[in-house]
Amino acid sequence: MQSLFQIIMLILDVVWFIIIAHVIMSWLINFQVLNLRQPLVAQIWDGLNRLLEPIYSKIRQILPQMGGLDLAPLIALLGLLAIRIVLQNNAGLFFGY
Repeated sequence: MQSLFQIIMLILDVVWFIIIAHVIMSWLINFQVLNLRQPLVAQIWDGLNRLLEPIYSKIRQILPQMGGLDLAPLIALLGLLAIRIVLQNNAGLFFGY
């Protein structure tokens, strides 16, 4: 069961880094450091949006309208952190202690 715990933690880490990459890339696009007319940038941006939009859309349904401020990535990161804390505090269930 320790392997299952480590796999779940690895998946949470990968999702964490994908969200961070999406946030940083959105900043770079908004500050015109990256250009969406470049094919590689557009493909990466589209892929990240396709991966994260199902998560963000559910969070946006719950959050009130904030004008131009999108807090969905922040809430998603906090949710991942909360899941990680719960799993670490209950790791004994995975290890059979």
